[in-house]
Amino acid sequence: MAQALRPDLLVDDGEDGRPRWDNKFQYLLSCVGFAVGLGNIWRFPYLCQTYGGGAFLIPYLIALVFEGIPLFHIELAIGQRLRRGSIGVWTAISPYLGGVGLGCFTVSFLVSLYYNTVLVWVLWYFLNSFQQPLPWAACPPNLNRTGDLLHGLVPIPGPDHLPRQRPDPAWGDRGPDLPVHPQCADSPEPPGVAGRGHTDLLLSVPGLWRTHRFRKLQPAQHPRWPVLVSRNNCRRDAVIIALVNSMTSLYASITIFAIMGFKATSDHGQCLDRNILSLINEFSLPEQSISRDSYPAALLHLNATQPGRVAQLPLRACRLEDFLDQKLGEENEPLSLRAGLVPTARPRVLQGASGPGLAFIVFTEAVLHMPGAPVWAVLFFGMLFTLGLSSMFGNMEGIITPLLDMGVLPRWVPKEVLTGLTCLVCFLSATCFTLQSGSYWLEVFDNFAASLNLVTFAFLEVVGVIYVYGMKRFCADVEWMTGQWPNIYWRMSWRAVSPLLLLGILLSYIALLVHRSPSYKAWNPQYELFPLQEEKLYPGWVQATCMLLSFLPLLWVPASALAQLLARRRQEDTQLDTGLKPQDSGGC
Repeated sequence: MAQALRPDLLVDDGEDGRPRWDNKFQYLLSCVGFAVGLGNIWRFPYLCQTYGGGAFLIPYLIALVFEGIPLFHIELAIGQRLRRGSIGVWTAISPYLGGVGLGCFTVSFLVSLYYNTVLVWVLWYFLNSFQQPLPWAACPPNLNRTGDLLHGLVPIPGPDHLPRQRPDPAWGDRGPDLPVHPQCADSPEPPGVAGRGHTDLLLSVPGLWRTHRFRKLQPAQHPRWPVLVSRNNCRRDAVIIALVNSMTSLYASITIFAIMGFKATSDHGQCLDRNILSLINEFSLPEQSISRDSYPAALLHLNATQPGRVAQLPLRACRLEDFLDQKLGEENEPLSLRAGLVPTARPRVLQGASGPGLAFIVFTEAVLHMPGAPVWAVLFFGMLFTLGLSSMFGNMEGIITPLLDMGVLPRWVPKEVLTGLTCLVCFLSATCFTLQSGSYWLEVFDNFAASLNLVTFAFLEVVGVIYVYGMKRFCADVEWMTGQWPNIYWRMSWRAVSPLLLLGILLSYIALLVHRSPSYKAWNPQYELFPLQEEKLYPGWVQATCMLLSFLPLLWVPASALAQLLARRRQEDTQLDTGLKPQDSGGC
């Protein structure tokens, strides 16, 4: 299957017409900007909390050392050596592996659709953070402005004479459809139902795509720097960028856990205050007669003397550890629903917040209790926007460069035209995320468009380079570019450790997909365990869409190989019909 590379693919004349970095620092910053994204902020901390905290770092570091860094070294080295886009690189390695490049191109396209929508949400929050009070400090009012019960706002349980808890942050009609707190949520619209759209969100999406377009219109006016094409030390770059990416995740985790701890402490204090107020009102006690510190002793005393009256109160089990571990929207169990005041034993599962829920619900609620809340909101959402935008630029290059390599437009057509058409197609395809069911579709794309495909393509990448292109050939290229033959760590990782680890992860992920049907979680006031989120199965046609997103990019691999095989057979038959021998025509 391996095809001998033509000499013109390996020459280093610096005249292939591609732009060059004007200095090494710019190159490293661009790579770091593409590698570090929103996942470092809102997915890595969730994984740490969910899978054991500090213990999660053990498998993470193993994967980083034996998968992340070696694979990133392969990507930088093979791209630097061949100077092609994803499709061109894999076609050069072997015509039968061109589908890997097409699959990577498809994944980049699918990710760009919903990733830009998330950036619009971040931008909306950022622009609305320059005011006091923040617009999400309370639920939206109803139509006659007599309350905040819009969209079926669920009142907080308890006697009418008790003060209401201040509503938690939510979108309501003040912005795009995002996951909302149950106190401000209505029964969610099932996925797939278009519903009404959001004009402001839709307009913000053409604005961001226009930004990407004009970013690509900037001509390469800097002098070329061929050293980054051929003689650059890609091994050192791979280690530096991978470590910066990991350190960013760890640093972000410290910040996110501090914010979540602050929120949990604040919620715990508010829970105690509500219970204290209930006791004071029920037993006509003097104001401020019970403090947070004296509340446990006072509760035990009242329960021992008048247990019947205490049992009727809507008291909550205010345990700080529950607030630290609770899921988004989860409320502590009422003491009145238990058999006694001592918390009953129940299985505790670490549950964290991930993705948009972490940024748009947990943080927005926590920042309300911070002094100078608008300042922290501006800093946080400004950071998210710059992180996402830099990653999006790199992702768009993963779409436009293969299109240029494939020659979808004639050579005389300027690159700016192709870039504009690409952004227009992406914009039109992404309008589904601006509908009322957009948050559901975003969750579908986020969960199924990239996960399986990226693991599979990573496995095919290391196998294709090491076993098709050849280990000795690749090591010789690395030595030519860096001046040093790869040591035993790199060779063993590429040949055995990385492929086996990736294969194990791939098989485990497929088994998980088979074992569990695709589902989503929704706020439902009619749910018996409300305000917990109700887990619902997607309709059959949405489950089919999930499977299509999971396997569609992978279908390029066998389809491309079959097309190449048929084309070769056709060529051989044509040569036989004309009386020529296959080797006379300069074939492989």
